Amino acid sequence: MGLAARVGLLALVAGAVTLALLPGGRVLGPRRSFAATRHPAVPVRAPHLSHRLALLERRGDATIRRLAALGRPIYCAGHRGHELALTFDDGPGVYTHLALRKLRRAGQRATFFVVGKSINSFPGYLPRELRVGALGDHTYTHPVLAVLSRAAVFAEIERDRVLIHRESGQWVDLFRPPYGVFNAAVLGVARRLHLLTIMWTQDSGDSLRNSYARITRNVEAALRPGAIILMHENRGQTIRALTALLPVLHRRRLTSVSLPELLATDPPSVAMVKRGQAACGRVQLSLMSG
Repeated sequence: MGLAARVGLLALVAGAVTLALLPGGRVLGPRRSFAATRHPAVPVRAPHLSHRLALLERRGDATIRRLAALGRPIYCAGHRGHELALTFDDGPGVYTHLALRKLRRAGQRATFFVVGKSINSFPGYLPRELRVGALGDHTYTHPVLAVLSRAAVFAEIERDRVLIHRESGQWVDLFRPPYGVFNAAVLGVARRLHLLTIMWTQDSGDSLRNSYARITRNVEAALRPGAIILMHENRGQTIRALTALLPVLHRRRLTSVSLPELLATDPPSVAMVKRGQAACGRVQLSLMSG
């Protein structure tokens, strides 16, 4: 798709937002005030949240804004406490209801990085996901963002962000690049949108056609405080692995919480963020994941 076509797509997606482009396709910025794309001063929160969870998420929002300003990806939280974050990409999908049921029955929470085209295919799921955790932006069509222009990257992220808000009433402040692939331009767009880029400590390997037993072993090896685990809610083997993994959390006295909750109670230090994945122990990455 040519640059002119991508800018046309952006105008279609973002309504009144148009971009001024410098030579070479560099984005100068929206012609209207960028403040209009920021989150509300008081983020919209689902009414089902308990008072404690609401307080934690508000504290997490402040931490997320502080970390997002660094313009660097996050691979883990701190290593204190007894909490970690199970995260699920690419949904909603045919197995989402099963993942939600298992998490709810086990008293565990998670974060769902949702894709716009999947939201349209499975309407009505975002409020249900909010009841057991938090939502994040995973783009509208799940492309490799690093090969796109900044205008196209902006369109992919913003189109998904606006759709999530429309379907859930929630402005998200978390973003995960598809396949875990990013460059300076992608991080710059995320920072401009006040989004914190989230990677992972451990890839479950569930997108690589692994058996549920292998998925379970991959995740078990990384179950420790502050870990961020990558999984996918639209795979049957992942759901089967959850059946084995959730009791393991209980036996190890660990709890999966949403990322805003984890970052509220056990955020990474600035030094950890600057060290990147090296500060988080084992990290398994794959171009087939995320």
